[in-house]
Amino acid sequence: MAEKQHIPPRHVAVIMDGNGRWAKRRLLPRAAGHRAGMERMISLAEHAFGCGIKYFTLFALSTENLSRPAEELGALFSLFREYFGRHVGALKEKGVRLNVIGDASLLPPDIAEAAKRGEALTAGGEKGTLTFAIGYGGRREIVAAANEAVRRGREVTEEEFASLLWTGELPPPDLLIRTGGEMRISNFLLWQAAYAELYFTDTLFPDFGGEEFDAALREYASRERRFGKL
Repeated sequence: MAEKQHIPPRHVAVIMDGNGRWAKRRLLPRAAGHRAGMERMISLAEHAFGCGIKYFTLFALSTENLSRPAEELGALFSLFREYFGRHVGALKEKGVRLNVIGDASLLPPDIAEAAKRGEALTAGGEKGTLTFAIGYGGRREIVAAANEAVRRGREVTEEEFASLLWTGELPPPDLLIRTGGEMRISNFLLWQAAYAELYFTDTLFPDFGGEEFDAALREYASRERRFGKL
């Protein structure tokens, strides 16, 4: 029997689901749920790096989310502007590198530029890498990588293809967490999560704190990762 995993995963990815339902249960506008989600995201990232996680990736806005009502998208974009404007400096001070993946052409230009500035400012961070998937879709990412391979005019190996993805500088996720009660990965890291351990919880993301995260790590540690081997 394979030896159980007792060390923290190197890369944890989180599908942050349930902000809107969190607000609805409290008779609050959806924007209030997204703000609560951003506050949770900040504290959870700090907790994750404190647990020894080196790469922490958060699904913040999918390509499908871009079809939501303009009012809700406006509130989300305002939160991104606020985050990139007010919190990136703290990442630099803590030695955390910011990384943003997704199709930047789908975002307001000022947000795309703010993300680039944040990446440049924190480029020297060595404690960990915080990745936001914004305007991200797994299928879109794979198609973009395939088109890049075609432009290069030759066949590629799996390793070369992985390097063409938006996550090319990141290792595959060891653990993928989804909050909010749904049991699917919703077009997130389709290639990268081939051997990720999946963890689903009914807890809505604004309520998903350090204790819940630690429970996910314990569950991960109890599993046997064979990667198709005996």
